[in-house]
Amino acid sequence: MEGPGERLSRVRAAWSRNEAALGAVLTMPSIQMAQAIARMGFDWVVVDMEHYPMDTRDVHETIAAMAGADVTPLVRVHWNEHWLAKPALDAGALGIVFPMIRNRDEAEAAVAAVRYPPEGVRGWGPTYAQLRWNLGLEEYARLANEEIVTVALIEHGDAVRNIRAIAETPGLDVAFIAPSDLAATLGHLGDPQHPEVREAVAEIERAVLETDAVLGGVALSPEAATQMIERGYRFLNLGADISLLRNAASTLLDSIRGD
Repeated sequence: MEGPGERLSRVRAAWSRNEAALGAVLTMPSIQMAQAIARMGFDWVVVDMEHYPMDTRDVHETIAAMAGADVTPLVRVHWNEHWLAKPALDAGALGIVFPMIRNRDEAEAAVAAVRYPPEGVRGWGPTYAQLRWNLGLEEYARLANEEIVTVALIEHGDAVRNIRAIAETPGLDVAFIAPSDLAATLGHLGDPQHPEVREAVAEIERAVLETDAVLGGVALSPEAATQMIERGYRFLNLGADISLLRNAASTLLDSIRGD
């Protein structure tokens, strides 16, 4: 999926078949972990700068480490600022995850940040992005606006009230429900299963599914993933590197110890 004339984004390829794009989060600034997780079969991997010790060098190195694997690298930036998205894109990310999108204006700013003019405000400088994808500069420029995915995290009470306007933003690909922060902003820190939070999630689901945006969310078990896909989700986070390691270790130890 890395040659000229082919679909670069495995995420968009999945959507073209009306399949859910399944992914995981990279929290460790580790080239070795990036190499490994990119080859585990996920459609996408998010390099998470928002909550974990990742700087621009780490982003570049981990995206480069994923080269050769059939996976789409995305980056979650610290905030909805175009200058934060730019170096991640120039390192070869094919999508940006923007936190705390609360209204249509913020969604429009996120969309503009990942696109070259005239559709957006991204500055020109994809020297390493075009190398990451084995493209010439002209070919990268032609494909970038089409392939890069824009993900808005829906994790604030204001976003629930504005969800239809957010999801209808031209160019916004995914409205992703982040239940933990959503619970916190609704006054239920640590309780994403609170009835008010569950009601807000249902409201978001209904609104997004009535638009062209893709509905995204967190599914921490195969059962949850299957149920969410049946409800219309097409972009699912199945866990992070640390949780995948922890779960594998727990399963191994429990099977030996008989717990």
